[in-house]
Amino acid sequence: MKTTVLLYYKYVAVADPEAERDAHRALCEDLGLLGRILIGYEGINGTVAGPKAATDAYQQAMNAHSLFADIAFKSETVDTNPFPRLRIKFRPEIVTLGVEVDPANTAPRLTPDEFNELIKDPNVVLFDARNNYESAIGRFKGAITPDISLFKDLPAALDQYEDLKDKTVVTYCTGGIRCEKASALFKEKGFKDVYQLDGGIISYAQAYPNAAWEGDMFVFDERMATSFKDNPELLGTCIDCGAGTNDYYNCALPTCNALILVCQGCAAPGKTCSSGCQAGLEARLVAKHT
Repeated sequence: MKTTVLLYYKYVAVADPEAERDAHRALCEDLGLLGRILIGYEGINGTVAGPKAATDAYQQAMNAHSLFADIAFKSETVDTNPFPRLRIKFRPEIVTLGVEVDPANTAPRLTPDEFNELIKDPNVVLFDARNNYESAIGRFKGAITPDISLFKDLPAALDQYEDLKDKTVVTYCTGGIRCEKASALFKEKGFKDVYQLDGGIISYAQAYPNAAWEGDMFVFDERMATSFKDNPELLGTCIDCGAGTNDYYNCALPTCNALILVCQGCAAPGKTCSSGCQAGLEARLVAKHT
């Protein structure tokens, strides 16, 4: 059975996020949805998946909610549910930046059409607000991709880009939640002409799959990546042979579990990210059988 995946967020003041979390869990369990949802004082951030009838009912319930109405859901249809379970958690921030920004000071939004026109100007700077392992397999042509492994590393990383403060800068991310908060950070850091891509990569690439987007888009579920066209560019590099690949695996050593890029030719059970992890895995196997 086909599965519908919904990606969504909304920045809104939530007085009692733990109560909302509990009520939300009851709703999702009743509908049989799986996924990952964060609810905090600043709003909600989630991805849920299930049969279309269930995701339709979920959207209707959210639109009837006093806080969560009018969410712009991004949807995708896949063959199997990419989530093994339902996880709903309270977090003070629904995406952790680590510094306070003014939620009323975010940059103007660009529709995919407006974005596609603006980036024809070679002086416009595209700034990826995602993590380095995400941009390694997919990004907009010519975009700046900061070397950060967590979103909360972005404030410090921006100090390296003082030369961009007088340029037109457009922030982007997967579905819009990080680039919205990042756009406020840019403005508070003194960047003068800032925009954000409304709906993120998903909204743009669904409308323009063969235009400015290159490679695959990293996703935080069991798929690890999704494609918008039949033959996406291979932007990543296999850790073993150096071939192009967008395929992520986790290091087989449980205490490491790091993401590693491995091509199909080198992929094998028990693949580790380093000789040290390989030795650790072998030691665990010996210990298990002695």
